[in-house]
Amino acid sequence: MTLKAFSYRFYPTPEQESLLRRTMGCARLVYNRALAVRTEAWYKDQKRVGYAETSSMLTEWKKTEELDFLSEVSCVPLQQCLRHLQTAYTNFFDGRAKYPNFKKKRNGGSAEFTKSAFKFKDGQVYLAKCANPLPIRWSRMLPVGCRPSTITVKLSPSGRWSVSLLVNVEIEALPPSGSQVGIDLGITSLLALSTGEKIANPKGFKAKYRKLRRAQKALSRKQKGSNNRHKARLKVAKVHQEIADARKDNLHKLTTRLVRENQTIAVENLAVKNMIKNPNLAMAISDASWGELVRQLEYKCKWYGRTLIKIDRWFPSSKRCGNCGHIVDKMPLNIREWDCPNCGTHHDRDINAAKNILAAGLAVAVCGATVRPEQSKSVKAGAKPRKGQKQKPKS
Repeated sequence: MTLKAFSYRFYPTPEQESLLRRTMGCARLVYNRALAVRTEAWYKDQKRVGYAETSSMLTEWKKTEELDFLSEVSCVPLQQCLRHLQTAYTNFFDGRAKYPNFKKKRNGGSAEFTKSAFKFKDGQVYLAKCANPLPIRWSRMLPVGCRPSTITVKLSPSGRWSVSLLVNVEIEALPPSGSQVGIDLGITSLLALSTGEKIANPKGFKAKYRKLRRAQKALSRKQKGSNNRHKARLKVAKVHQEIADARKDNLHKLTTRLVRENQTIAVENLAVKNMIKNPNLAMAISDASWGELVRQLEYKCKWYGRTLIKIDRWFPSSKRCGNCGHIVDKMPLNIREWDCPNCGTHHDRDINAAKNILAAGLAVAVCGATVRPEQSKSVKAGAKPRKGQKQKPKS
């Protein structure tokens, strides 16, 4: 059994919208107050405040005259936001994320309801303190016999309402396939496959750039706090939503196709966060969304019984000749085709890299071989070796 979320659009009635906005506002207030308390406790007394303490504080806040309105909404989303804050702190202390930020109203909001705060009856969703079911547009039905364990209501910055139902389903593995593919991620071509195929990069941000620029210029002219500025902000948010929707749709179709057609998929384990520090390539890399593409490949391979192999990011896939194995010293980005100085084979840079990635991935999968070159950044002359790594002897 696998946890899978089904997301739908819905169009709440005025009463439902008022209740949901108040619920999200209260959840945002509780989250920000708890974050402020935990931050202050650490800086003043070097004391760590956990979930249990913030939960007790929430009970006391509800008893005060200033915050008695917190009792007007369901208590479950308020408790869930404190659990999310605890998770954010855990990720921060483990080095997986930055320090938690305060939530802002203009970014929309969300409210998570567990089983005690909703009913799923006759194919309809009834939230706590809401008499009528949510008017969900059921674009696809839930699997037969599945009931949601958690429901999350979201409001995007563009004003779009959506609901996500988390269910426990059994996903059937796809029939075995004899195909294998190596993937080289790029900008001009989003993907270059070891089969010789290149998949174009739709460049969703560039396609909407002029429209976004006009909307942002119109927003900058509006007086802060005015109703016209609020309308202009929604227009900007809607353009960003269009860009995100187009990118997400393209990535889902592409990754689903790759997983269906291939039994083994090999990709590079790129450090995208470091690569976007290059100001000349940051926008193009962010628009390509390599991290999201690899993330989708990873969970879809687990769902459908495929194998995803990530090779080391220092593997010289572009500089290595796929015919004889010769590695050239330098390969600037402006060189898209090259001839091997050892065997004379003509290479397309991206296709050759994809073939090398597949070969390295199969070597790792079969015998556990390492693909890290000897002269990588971590073992170059004068560099301090990593923990457990032997220093290369000087000649």
